[in-house]
Amino acid sequence: MRIRARHYATGQRIDLVCERGVIASIGPAGADRADHEAGWVAPALFDLQINGCDGIGFSSSQLTTEDVRHVVEVCRQHGISGLCPTLINNSYEALAHGMATLRRACETDALVARAGPALHLAGPYISAEDGPRGAHPRAHVRPPDWHEFRRWQDASGNRIRLVTLAPELDGALRFIEMLVASGVVVSLGHTAASAGCIRDAVKAGARLSTHLGNGCHAMLPRHDNYLWEQVAEDSLWAIVICDGHHLPPAVVRCILRVKTPARTILTCDARSLAGVAPGRYREWEQDLDVLPEGKIVVAGTNFLAGSWAFTDLCVGNAVRFAGVSLADAVDMAGARPRELLGLPARRLQVGEVAELLLFDWEQSEAFRVRETVFGD
Repeated sequence: MRIRARHYATGQRIDLVCERGVIASIGPAGADRADHEAGWVAPALFDLQINGCDGIGFSSSQLTTEDVRHVVEVCRQHGISGLCPTLINNSYEALAHGMATLRRACETDALVARAGPALHLAGPYISAEDGPRGAHPRAHVRPPDWHEFRRWQDASGNRIRLVTLAPELDGALRFIEMLVASGVVVSLGHTAASAGCIRDAVKAGARLSTHLGNGCHAMLPRHDNYLWEQVAEDSLWAIVICDGHHLPPAVVRCILRVKTPARTILTCDARSLAGVAPGRYREWEQDLDVLPEGKIVVAGTNFLAGSWAFTDLCVGNAVRFAGVSLADAVDMAGARPRELLGLPARRLQVGEVAELLLFDWEQSEAFRVRETVFGD
């Protein structure tokens, strides 16, 4: 298989040849016929916070293996070859069902197994306060419980690799230590923690801030607050939702200038309503509106309830909002999350696994995915 496009990092037009699932050669573009051609080629994307799409939620008590495959296939259309299926606030039984269904999907479907090497648990161990809780239902918020978590981990086949929690909850700091000792990456999110508690969580092993700038109070003390503390903490990487609704461009620029692209991860945080038609829907035990501009809000308010967009939109926005290079934007949505989770890298190098994103892009135009190509 011969692919012809510009290298996303160098801008040079290349021919990339794949054989038996790996990159066999890379050289200057030639005159021979190419099997695939596009403006640009890059490693495919990896998003560590996707809750579902098209009305399917990984936390649903009705989730099926067919649902899981559908989400994976939709993600591929957006250049996402890998993701962390993300489960959020719900009952123990619903989350156990979601974990077990995802495990079955991985064990019976090679496409799903390849796409979903790790799961993300983003609740129920979060703040119950309005604001930090976001649109998550209060009824299912609770303090960390190691035995409950272990049952979910067993149901998943030991696939939970990332947990988002609020460190101020009773027992949370010890829980962080236990998660880290078991090989799980801990992220701080949906939190109302004090600055001192944030620092204690980092000492306990927390490495990340989930959708920094979102899932917080609308009003905060201007100096002493949990946002500044996380931004200033060099040990914490930052996840940002760059869909154009969750954070204004100036905030994206500020986070990236402090954290740098080396410690920033782009996510779409696509929820179960991602990709659906505008209208009113019943989800998370409440009515939600999907607006024509691609924004999901609690019905009748401007209160955000997850993202309607996918990761490809976030890549293009990161270039426009923060002035980062195309290569940095793509890597923040692929190489960085893989690095954080200790997953195998995807590089445009001979001998590397061929999971490739073909896309069109110009500085003043949208980032448009052509296709996701596997060199099998």
